[in-house]
Amino acid sequence: MTKRVLILATNGFEQSELMGPKKALENAGIETVVVSIEPGSIKGWKDKNWGDSVKVDATLDEVSAEDFDALLLPGGQMNPDILRMNDDAIDLINDFDDAGKTIAAICHAPWLMAEADILDGRTVTAWPSIHTDLANAGASVIDQEVVIDGNFITSRKPDDIPAFSQALIDALAD
Repeated sequence: MTKRVLILATNGFEQSELMGPKKALENAGIETVVVSIEPGSIKGWKDKNWGDSVKVDATLDEVSAEDFDALLLPGGQMNPDILRMNDDAIDLINDFDDAGKTIAAICHAPWLMAEADILDGRTVTAWPSIHTDLANAGASVIDQEVVIDGNFITSRKPDDIPAFSQALIDALAD
């Protein structure tokens, strides 16, 4: 059966951190579904400007963690900051964690994991400016290309996308 990954994002996602892993997953035969808080499309952020739009496949109220094998959280500064204020987004992250399913977050996206209160006692990495936030949420934060701790896969920045994507593909192969 084809593996399915839910990509949770909204306007202001870091374009490379959604598009790079999405392409890698699809090239590996894994289905991706872009989910957002509103229907239509969402606009990425690229090189200090608005980037390309991505079609939203489903809204938060139309999906359930039980229908997916993993959750991908792209970064960017605006995207996770908006999503962490949405109770349905946080509930969905908790549902994936409660089910022991893989949660892959890059750059600023681990902010969402902090908001979901699932970082206590876990080891993660992220963009340097949120290290204190993650530590305050109980995580041990290290500076490494990819950190895998149980069902969590985290990375720091766009340069880490190849290793981040491969770690998610490997997790889904198990």
